[in-house]
Amino acid sequence: MRDLTYPPIIATAKTLFKLRGWTFQMTGIENIPLEGGAVLASNHIGFADFVLDGFPAERRKRLVRFMAKKEAFDHPVGGPVLRSMHHIPVDRAAGAESLEAAVDYCRRGEVVGIFPEATISRSFEIKEVKSGAVRIAAQAGVPLIPMVLFGTQRIMTKGHKLSLPRRLPIAINVGEPLHPTGEDPAAETEALHDAMKALLDQAIAAYPDPLEGQWWAPARFGGTAPTLEEAARLDVEERAARAARKAAKAQKG
Repeated sequence: MRDLTYPPIIATAKTLFKLRGWTFQMTGIENIPLEGGAVLASNHIGFADFVLDGFPAERRKRLVRFMAKKEAFDHPVGGPVLRSMHHIPVDRAAGAESLEAAVDYCRRGEVVGIFPEATISRSFEIKEVKSGAVRIAAQAGVPLIPMVLFGTQRIMTKGHKLSLPRRLPIAINVGEPLHPTGEDPAAETEALHDAMKALLDQAIAAYPDPLEGQWWAPARFGGTAPTLEEAARLDVEERAARAARKAAKAQKG
């Protein structure tokens, strides 16, 4: 694939991070293969995750093709940029087509990035993991690599505006590859969840900034973020409000 926009976008992002004095603590980069297809499954805690998730792979001279909701590709500015970087649109009404596209990318030797939680975790913990990452890796016959970020929620996340703090520490932990076969997708998905949770615990334990009382820290670590249960309730309320707005708009139309 020809990449005319991806490299300069990465260079621009790196320049911004350097100007803000951000520091990156990355572990397990060697788990990303230097060649061949792979699925990179990451947690999702903020709107900047798409930008930061590709950094470990970039250190291995790989570019990640992320799966993102179709609506992002419909944006008049962002859409053309996403397509130029060969990311993969996900239409939730036609999920099989997106899965097939991701499998095809992997078979062609690309690294496909996916957020198996599907939406941002308000608790900053690992919530329910969907089976898509396991199914893509199994069908393509490529390794499934768990990964977590921590610190990116402080840039921008649900309920919080954009912030570019100076000297922001960002942790990125890459785990050992899993090799799903598709014989037991439920068990293999649970194994992915467990691997991501262990990586997140490690990242948080090594995080340099104090967590106590911070809105961006999980409740389990002394922060004031919602618990997993509270976050699940907020997600249900958000979906209900979105459905109500959609219904009201349809009635007016």
